[in-house]
Amino acid sequence: MILQSPWSATTTKTVSVCSLTDVMSEQLAKQLDEESNAFPDFPDVSVVLDVGEALDTDSDLMLAQMLQMQFDKEFDTQLRTEEKKFNGDSKLSISFENYRMVHPYEDSVSSEDEVDWQDTPHDPYKADKPMTTPRKGFTGKGKNITTKHDEVVCGRKNTSRMDNFAPEVNVGDGLGMDLKLSNQVYNSLKQHCYSEQRRSSRLHEKKEHSTAEQAVDPKTRLLMYKMVNAGVLENINGCISTGKESVVFHAAGGSMEDKAVPNECVLKVFKTTLNEFKNRDKYIKDDYRFKDRFSKLNPRKVIRLWAEKEMHNLARMKNADIPCPEVVVLKKHILVMSFIGKDHVPAPKLKDAMLSSEDMKKAYYQVLHMMHQLYMECNLVHADLSEYNMLWHEGKVWLIDVSQSIEPTHPHGLEFLFRDCRNVDV
Repeated sequence: MILQSPWSATTTKTVSVCSLTDVMSEQLAKQLDEESNAFPDFPDVSVVLDVGEALDTDSDLMLAQMLQMQFDKEFDTQLRTEEKKFNGDSKLSISFENYRMVHPYEDSVSSEDEVDWQDTPHDPYKADKPMTTPRKGFTGKGKNITTKHDEVVCGRKNTSRMDNFAPEVNVGDGLGMDLKLSNQVYNSLKQHCYSEQRRSSRLHEKKEHSTAEQAVDPKTRLLMYKMVNAGVLENINGCISTGKESVVFHAAGGSMEDKAVPNECVLKVFKTTLNEFKNRDKYIKDDYRFKDRFSKLNPRKVIRLWAEKEMHNLARMKNADIPCPEVVVLKKHILVMSFIGKDHVPAPKLKDAMLSSEDMKKAYYQVLHMMHQLYMECNLVHADLSEYNMLWHEGKVWLIDVSQSIEPTHPHGLEFLFRDCRNVDV
């Protein structure tokens, strides 16, 4: 056989020819076996796939279950990823739990694929509810029939209903035991829970929406802050007096464009509890100045009318030179007036003032003169004149609390005037 090379001259090479006998010979077979053993050894595949446990793979069913388990794990992992991607940071999330491939042969030891019980609706540590009668009303057959009126069944049913009580009611661990409550006990507990809920609601509403004693509701507090921000008041100090109808606070005066503000002021905040105003509408509903604006169907409006009425009565008294607080400004149910006292110390009430016999005589004739001025010059009747509504300051008597003052033309005007005279003369 002649071989030709493009890079060299023509060469002649002789190829030996093997016969069939030589190919089939045993010697040639051994030679091929030695050549095949010359390749490098590879590790055993069974060793590589070993996960640490000697699993029995002889059965085709077991092998198929293992493969299905691995597929289910991968599918669940991918499903969780898709669920997180789909929900994102949204507050409303959609669960893909129903699409999970929960395999019965899944290894529960693995903490990576284990689902926390807190993320599931089933709490393993929650006590089971006692068994109750089915909806049909009875269990058993023949002589062993048990109806829903059975004492034991009713007791267990009442126990299971305790779980429906409000969260703040501590029912204890009665659900975890075979506890039987009679109808009388259950109804008493139920009524008590409802009563406590209503009471707490009333207290919460009264605290948040009412002016309690020595405290104010959020709306009133906002009005007071606005006065400070507007510069009408420099600051607001503590409570100096409380009454049935109002709470009085001390404040440092600020400045206004149209009028001067005293250095010391008081804020008279009329209470919004409405309890003290329900039976006192007779002072305002028959007053012709507020008769058209009075509405018993709107109690909040009545409280503002009380503050407005006191402002107008004080203005009349100030024009007649009767010693009384000077009105600064009125904001809804908050009346700002001048402070009767000195250096944050309020003037004592006439009842608590330590007066000599000469001062007492002077105060008596001054009160008579002020009553005459109220009736003749101001056309008013105080209607609640007593030693509790008069202050002693700078050697003279000052009148306060004139929100209930009425005109003599009021249907009860003369009756209230007689009562004032009797209180002063006694």
